[in-house]
Amino acid sequence: MSLEHLDAAPPQSAPGALQTGMTQLLVCGDSGCRSSGGDAVLAALQEAVRRAGAEGQIQLVRTGCHGFCEAGPVVLVEPVHAFYCRVNESDAADMVAAARRGEVLERLLYRPDPQAPPVVHPEDIPFYQKQVKRVLARCGRIDPEEIGDYLAAGGYQALAKALHQMTPEQVIEEVKRSGLRGRGGGGFPTGLKWQLTRQAQGSPKYVICNADEGDPGAFMDRSVLEGDPHSVVEGLILCAYAVGASEGFIYVRAEYPMAVKTLRRAIAQARERGFLGRNILGSGMDFELHIKEGAGAFVCGEETALMASIEGRRGMPRPRPPFPAQSGLWGKPTNINNVETYANVPMIITRGADWYAALGTERSKGTKVFALTGRINHTGLVEVPMGITLREIIYDVGGGIRGGRKFKAVQIGGPSGGCLSAQHLDLPIDYDSLTAAGAMMGSGGLVTLDETTCMVDLARFFMNFMRNESCGKCTPCREGTQRMLETLERICGGQGTLDDLSYLEKTGQVMKRASLCGLGQTAPNPVLSTLRYFRAEYEAHILEHRCPAGVCKALLAYYIEADLCRGCGKCARQCPAGAITGEPKHPYQIDPEKCVRCGGCVDACAFDAVRTA
Repeated sequence: MSLEHLDAAPPQSAPGALQTGMTQLLVCGDSGCRSSGGDAVLAALQEAVRRAGAEGQIQLVRTGCHGFCEAGPVVLVEPVHAFYCRVNESDAADMVAAARRGEVLERLLYRPDPQAPPVVHPEDIPFYQKQVKRVLARCGRIDPEEIGDYLAAGGYQALAKALHQMTPEQVIEEVKRSGLRGRGGGGFPTGLKWQLTRQAQGSPKYVICNADEGDPGAFMDRSVLEGDPHSVVEGLILCAYAVGASEGFIYVRAEYPMAVKTLRRAIAQARERGFLGRNILGSGMDFELHIKEGAGAFVCGEETALMASIEGRRGMPRPRPPFPAQSGLWGKPTNINNVETYANVPMIITRGADWYAALGTERSKGTKVFALTGRINHTGLVEVPMGITLREIIYDVGGGIRGGRKFKAVQIGGPSGGCLSAQHLDLPIDYDSLTAAGAMMGSGGLVTLDETTCMVDLARFFMNFMRNESCGKCTPCREGTQRMLETLERICGGQGTLDDLSYLEKTGQVMKRASLCGLGQTAPNPVLSTLRYFRAEYEAHILEHRCPAGVCKALLAYYIEADLCRGCGKCARQCPAGAITGEPKHPYQIDPEKCVRCGGCVDACAFDAVRTA
């Protein structure tokens, strides 16, 4: 397999490296493809190779995420460089036979539409064409459980360079010059954060990787941990060298068992090879790395709550200052960055700050990994250059809105982010542009919404999430999330007033100014942004007692279109309230007084005769 696109040329004899003289079938082993049958595909391929006696010709490799989750399970065949999608275990024997002949199975290739010719190479698939893979460069290309593969792809070269050719101050300066900003949400300059930790008084010092990915619909960090764990481990060691730390922690939620397993193996292998432990690579540096499994509290994504959890206390934030760089874990100077931030560091040290900063915008450098979910044709994991527009991500990469529906909004930045409308489709994706628009980069969740989404109901959903996840320590967040949720529920239930909109705005602003931590400060964002860009939808709920999207049940009135009804009676048999009456072969009717608005009649009707008003 060619690895020339990676950050550094691979060593010629790295132990455990992919056997480049063989045909490889790179099978996606990420959680997404496994959930759609990837394990069965790999097992069938193993059996097919055994039956064909092709063990010396074909190498099967379980890799990390290839990104194109919607098309999974996926398999990349090298060296013919063919991308197979939606494979099934029944395809295994044919794949092995074709691989032995050096041929491509046309029926498994991607087609933009049923009439279009098949696409052989992944880089020619529209989903990949505007992507620039740096953090994800090795995901889908190497076995994440084999350190030899990481070494063959240039892994730990940055660490060797830093330890033997650079001082800690030079490492920090290189990261500063690169323009790397924290990928966890706030966008604080990474190099400056490291510098503050190094300059802080106190010993020992700690480094922490925040892998507590809790946003609904987000799977960026999980995919990196499952597909290229050594990049995060190497980034952590480089940070420890730069700030003068001798111990570190990766805080990962227990709901990610596969990521935890992969990380444990990576740490053990790094220790065996001398990249962790005492006197790393003969440099005199000592560093140990541990895994802390979190219990799944969203608030533990906040730095001080995360540290409290590591210390064995309840995960609750504390006031800042002092900041973690001055007084963090057990009161000692601590640096905290997220998974994607650390994964960027090795390439900066290997390639240099100028190379890294050449991509992106003036104040947002490099690439950003996003999880594309929602009403979009091509869901999956993407890595795009900073400055790309929402339109390019949604339509060029994501393939547009599912079912040919109309784009309505995008929720970016997770529950703490904001909802942007069609007027923002040409907005460049960078930290400052998103903040100015009332949203935020967040860790990289991007949920696409169409006209069937009620923005008031969406705001209610996210506020319910934030209410449930609030630790309750500070009054603005504890009471604010509850009161805002109650107000949104009244509006969705047809009992709202125009005064409620002013109340939501005022309460949201108080929460942003007065809450103790980032959870409370950003909790109102989905509400404030939908009020800003979709106010007419709130007003329709209040003034017209109508949900334009037809989602809020209390505002729906079901009726049967007489011209379309065939009198089959299925709707009446489905109705739990006996609200539908009529005679066979004649139009049926719905009694609005008895209707409980369950929607069962809509599902039962085969003629699209049941409508809502």
